[in-house]
Amino acid sequence: MSVALAFESMGEGPPVVILHGLFGSGRNWKPFAQALAQRHRVILPDACNHGASPWSDDMSYTAMARDVLTFIERERLHRPVLVGHSMGGKTAMALALTHPDAIAGIAVIDIAPVTYPDQFSPYVAALRGLDLASASRRKEIRRALAVRPGPDAPLDLLIQNVRNHEARFDWRLNLMATALCMPDLCGFPAALMGERYTGPALFVAGGDSDYVRPDADEAIRRMFKQARVERIADAGHWVHADAPQALQRLLQGWLGGLPLRRAALRVLAEREPV
Repeated sequence: MSVALAFESMGEGPPVVILHGLFGSGRNWKPFAQALAQRHRVILPDACNHGASPWSDDMSYTAMARDVLTFIERERLHRPVLVGHSMGGKTAMALALTHPDAIAGIAVIDIAPVTYPDQFSPYVAALRGLDLASASRRKEIRRALAVRPGPDAPLDLLIQNVRNHEARFDWRLNLMATALCMPDLCGFPAALMGERYTGPALFVAGGDSDYVRPDADEAIRRMFKQARVERIADAGHWVHADAPQALQRLLQGWLGGLPLRRAALRVLAEREPV
């Protein structure tokens, strides 16, 4: 059963759906989306167990791809382009491989269809170990979190999962499901490894990131026949935060080469009353 994803939307034009990464939400991409919204309708859904979306016990990529497919159908989006970062990138890949006709293309940011070592469980354990009920200010939570997962933890991202709900702090993120599903989140569905997607596919890696190593290019091009692989210098895993302008230029140039505008205008004409 699919989860009805919460979302925000901005702009008008051919639809672009941006899928965020683990521990994030759609609002992390709002500053980046505003530039794209000059020419596109940009939709920012929250993945299940994140942001304002409902919780689920299933965080496999096939399940999250099904959530996005249901969202596309519910919102009557005509073959949107999916832009996915990290966890969102794997979700986009899973949807492209299972329902290629539902989308016009995918842009995958700093992730490949491979299994990664689990570096996130310590973050989840640190979050679960915090006593939010006794905290009176967000600064207290941040100070406590700063000493738990280690110096490289993305504190700004993690602290965004704290919400003030009914006069007390709790988590937006479903920590239990995230912990139990971590093997799925670090991997990629074995059932999809033999599938192929022949539509447009842009893969963007951070030059300072080790998520898309050169040996991953083979797996990308084997599964995504039109894959274009680009690397942005001086950017880590969070490419959209480290090099937003470079990513904007690359993404807008790629989107400009897709036949999206004509398709969108055709759909609008078909919907107008005779």
